[in-house]
Amino acid sequence: MRITGGHAARRILKVPKGLAVRPTPDLVKQAVFNSLGARVDGARVLELFAGSGALSLECLSRGAAAVLCIEKSQRHAAFIRDNAAAAGYAQTLDVRTQDVFPALAQLVQSGAQFDLILADPPYGEKNVNRRSTSFAQQLLDHADLPKLLAPGGRLVLGHTKRDTLEFVAPWTEVKMLKHGDTVMRFLEISK
Repeated sequence: MRITGGHAARRILKVPKGLAVRPTPDLVKQAVFNSLGARVDGARVLELFAGSGALSLECLSRGAAAVLCIEKSQRHAAFIRDNAAAAGYAQTLDVRTQDVFPALAQLVQSGAQFDLILADPPYGEKNVNRRSTSFAQQLLDHADLPKLLAPGGRLVLGHTKRDTLEFVAPWTEVKMLKHGDTVMRFLEISK
C-alpha cells in the first residue's frame, strides 16, 4: 500500500497484519482523490475508523492543512503515527485512540468543524429486506456527524456494495464511485 499522489506520492505505508484492518485499495483512493480534486488543498480533515491512516496521509500529501484520525485500536494508531512521522507529517496529523461514536460528541462539544470527513469503516453484512446496521449506516444516522461538517464540506463514506444504506436528512448524495466490492459515497448537507 502506498500514497498515490501529491508531495509524498509513491511512499510505501506500513499496514497492520491480519484481518482487523482493511485498507482502502490504492485504485479506490486514487479515484476518490481525483474526484475531490482541489477540495483537499488547505482542508481540515477528519478520518473516522482510520485503520492504517492511508486516507489521512493521502490528504496531507495532497495539501490538506491538518488531519485528525479517530482509531479505536492502539496498535493501529501506532502504525498511523509511525507512517505520519516517516512521511514528514507528524506535526499536521493528530491521532485519537478511541471509539468513533463518543469521539463525535466530544468533537461537537469542542466546536470542531472539518472541510472533509472521510470514513471507510469495517464492512457490514448483506441486508436484504431489512435496514442496515453497519457502521456506515450508524454514521449516517448519528446526529452529531452533520454538525462537524463545515459549510460547503463533504463526507466521503465507504461501504460494501452488499450493504444497502438509507440516506436520512440532512445528507444528500452528490456522487458515487464503485470499484469491486467497494462503494464510495460523496455526501453533502442539504440546504
